[in-house]
Amino acid sequence: MARRRVKKRTHVGAKGAPPGSVPIAKSGERTPKSMVIRIGAGEVGPSVSQLVKDVRSMMEPGTASRLKERRSNKLRDYTTMAGPLGVSHLMLFSRSTSGNTNMRLAITPRGPTLHFRVEKYSLCKDVMKAMKHPKSGKSEYLTAPLLVMNNSTTPENSTNTPIPRQLESLTTTVFQSLFPPISPTATPLTSIKRVLLLNRETSSSKDGTYILNLRHYAITTKRTGLPKSIRRLNAADKLLSSAGQKRKRGLPNLGKLHDVADYLLDPSAGGYTSASETEVETDAEVEVLATSARKVLNRKDMQRRRDAADGEEKRSNGTVRSGVERRAVKLVELGPRMKMRLTKIEEGVCTGKVMWHEFINKSKEEIKQMDKVWDERRKVKEERRREQKANVEKKRKERGATGGEAGEDDDLDDGDLDMDDDEWDSEGLDEAGDGEDEDIEGDDEVEEA
Repeated sequence: MARRRVKKRTHVGAKGAPPGSVPIAKSGERTPKSMVIRIGAGEVGPSVSQLVKDVRSMMEPGTASRLKERRSNKLRDYTTMAGPLGVSHLMLFSRSTSGNTNMRLAITPRGPTLHFRVEKYSLCKDVMKAMKHPKSGKSEYLTAPLLVMNNSTTPENSTNTPIPRQLESLTTTVFQSLFPPISPTATPLTSIKRVLLLNRETSSSKDGTYILNLRHYAITTKRTGLPKSIRRLNAADKLLSSAGQKRKRGLPNLGKLHDVADYLLDPSAGGYTSASETEVETDAEVEVLATSARKVLNRKDMQRRRDAADGEEKRSNGTVRSGVERRAVKLVELGPRMKMRLTKIEEGVCTGKVMWHEFINKSKEEIKQMDKVWDERRKVKEERRREQKANVEKKRKERGATGGEAGEDDDLDDGDLDMDDDEWDSEGLDEAGDGEDEDIEGDDEVEEA
C-alpha cells in the first residue's frame, strides 16, 4: 500500500516539517513579538526613519530588527504575515501632510489599537552627544528590558479623568503585553540589564490629555563598601589580565611612593582626585550574592559546609551575611526619548469601532446609533462567513464523489475559505494602506462611519 504524502512545505506544524520552519505556538505559550514599521517608507523623512531604527533596538530581542519596507507595501501585507510569523504587536510610525509624527500600537489579530501623536522625540545619537560618558554596548540588547510604569491609572478619589478607567487599565495592559512577564522567583537578576520607563504626566487642569513620557536606560552596577584605592587596584588587575588591552592610563602611579601603605591610606598620592570620587547614596545600594567559582562537592562535604554555615549564622546574630556584597545601581540613558499623546482607541487593528477619542465627544444617542451600525456589519460578516463554509463543504463533497485525493481536500480550507476577512478587517484604509488620519478632521469620518 502506498504511503500517504505529508505536505512539508505548506503545513509548518506537521511532523515531517523541515528543521528551519517555525512551529505554531500555543495560545498560552505565546511569546510577545513585535514589528516596528514605517508606513509610507521614503515619505516620513530621515529623522523618523532613524527613530524607527532606535525603537527597534529598544524592543530587541523580540522584534524584527532588519525589516525592510517598500513604498508599495500596505498595512494588509504586514497584518497577513503577522499570524504565520507569530507577531503579536505592531508599532506603526507615519507622518501626516501637516508634519505631525504619529504612532499606532496594535495587538494582532483582533486589536485594540492605540493612536498616539509623538509631540517630541530625541534620537539615540542625540542622547549620547549630551552625555559625558555614554554607554553603547551590545550585551544589554540580548534580553528584554524591564518595563516600569508610573501614574498609569488615576486614583479612585480623583475626578479629573481624561479617559474612562477601564480604558486606562486597557492601555496599561497593552504596554505590559509588549514584553514577556517576569517572575521574581525564577528570573535571574543578571538577565535584567535595561529599563523602559513610561511616566504619565499629571495635568492639573481638566484638559482631557493623556501624555506618556518614554525613557530607555541601561542598568550598571558597581561594588561599594571598599576604599577607593582598593577599587583602583582591582580595576588595574582586571585591565592587565584582560587580553588585548594596551591602555595603561587606568593604572595608579606608585613610582614616587616608598610604600604601598602611602597609597592605601592616602589615595590622592596616586594622582586620582576628582569631583566624582564621592560615594553613592545608600538608597541606590542593593545586596546581591557575590559571583565566585564554586567547587563541586560530594554529599558529605555539602552537609559539612551547611552545618558550618548554620553555626556561623547563629553566632553572627544579625551581622552582615557571608557571600553577600553591596552594589550601587546606576541608570545610564540609552535613548530614544519620546513624548506621546494618546488621541484615539479603536477596537480592531487600525480600524473598527472607536472606543475613545480625545477631540470628539458623542452623546448617548449617537453612541447607540454607532453600536447599531457596527452590529449590522458584524451580522453581514457572519453571514458571509457561513456562506463560505457552505461552499467549502459543497466542493469537498463533490471532490469526494469524483474520487479526489485527500491532500486536495486540505487545500480547500486555505484557498476557498477567506479566513483573513474575519481576523483582519481592512475597512476604512486608504489606497496607500496606512490608515492614518492626516489631520484631526479625518477622525470625524471614521467616527461617523
